[in-house]
Amino acid sequence: HCDSDQNISIFNFPVCVTVIYIPLMLFGLLGNILTILVVWLRPHMRSSTYLYLSSMAISDLLILLLLPLDLYKLWRPAPWPLGDLACKLTMFLSECCTFCTILHITFLSLERYLAVCWPITAKTMVTRRRTRALIGCLWLGAIISAAPVLVMVGVDEWDENGTKVWECRCTHYAVTSGLLSAMTIVSNLYFLVPFCILGLVYSLIGRTLWLRPQSSRKDQSQRHTVKMLGVIVLAFVLCWLPFHVGRTIFSFSLNPDALFFYYLSQYFNLVSSVLFYLSAAVNPLLYNLMSARYRHAARFHPGLSALLKLLLDPSPPCYIYHLQNLIGGDTAAQ
Repeated sequence: HCDSDQNISIFNFPVCVTVIYIPLMLFGLLGNILTILVVWLRPHMRSSTYLYLSSMAISDLLILLLLPLDLYKLWRPAPWPLGDLACKLTMFLSECCTFCTILHITFLSLERYLAVCWPITAKTMVTRRRTRALIGCLWLGAIISAAPVLVMVGVDEWDENGTKVWECRCTHYAVTSGLLSAMTIVSNLYFLVPFCILGLVYSLIGRTLWLRPQSSRKDQSQRHTVKMLGVIVLAFVLCWLPFHVGRTIFSFSLNPDALFFYYLSQYFNLVSSVLFYLSAAVNPLLYNLMSARYRHAARFHPGLSALLKLLLDPSPPCYIYHLQNLIGGDTAAQ
C-alpha cells in the first residue's frame, strides 16, 4: 500500500469505492470470525488443514480491520490525524498480513501434496504440534519480510498554499534509496515463487489422484479437500495478480517522464485495491460452499449457526433476525 500517495491516488470515485468496501468489509469480518470460531470451538475441526485456514482467517481479519483507514484516506488523504507511529504500524501490518496469507496458502498446499502423494510420510511429519509451530514460523517470516516498511513509510510534511500538511505515505528516502524498488521486487517474488510452487504442486496432486482409483471414502475426502483448496488458490491468483502488476507499474511511474505508466497504474490500482480486500473476504464463503464438514460444524452450535445464516443471508431484515439469534444463542450458551 505504499502507492497510496495523494498525487497518484486511485480514489477518483470515492462514493463507488465506499459502496463496494463497506459490505465487503462486513461480509469478510463475519466470515473470518466464523472460520476462527468454528475451528477453535469445535475440537474435531482442529486438523492441520483447518489450523492453517483459521490462522489465515486471522490474517485476513486484520487486513479487513485496516479497511476503514483506507476509506478515511479515500475521503481525506491529508492531513493524517493518527501520528507517525500509527502510520508505520498500519502500513506494516497490511504488508505483513499480505505476506502471511501467501505463505499460508503455499504451505497448506505443500501439506496437501504430502498427504495425497506421500501419505505414509505425511502421517509422521504432519502433526498438530508441528503444524502450530510451522504456523508460528510463517508469521515470524512475514513479520521479518515486512519489517522494511517501518523505515519506508511515515508522515511526510509538505506545504499547500503556505499551510503545512501531513500525509501518511512512502517517504522520499524510500524512493531515492532504492528501498521502495527493493520491496517491490520482494513483493513480486512473494507472488511469483508461490505461484510456481502451487502450479507444480497441484499438477502433481492432480496426476496422483487421476491415476488412483476412487476406492475409498478417504480418497474421495482428499479429492474434495484438494478441489476446495484449488478454488482457494484460483481465487488467490485472480485477486492478487492485478495487485502485483499494479505495484510493478507504479514503480515505473516514479520516473517524472513516465506519464504512460502513471496513468496506467491508476486503472490497475482501482481494480487491484478492490480485489485485495475481496481476497480477504471471499475464503469463508468458499469454505461454506465447498466443505460439508465446515457447514456441519457451524450449524450445530447456537451462536455459530446464527452467524452462518447471517453470512449466507445478509439482507437487512434477515440481518436483524439472525443477529438477535446470535446474541440470544451466545447468552444461552453462557
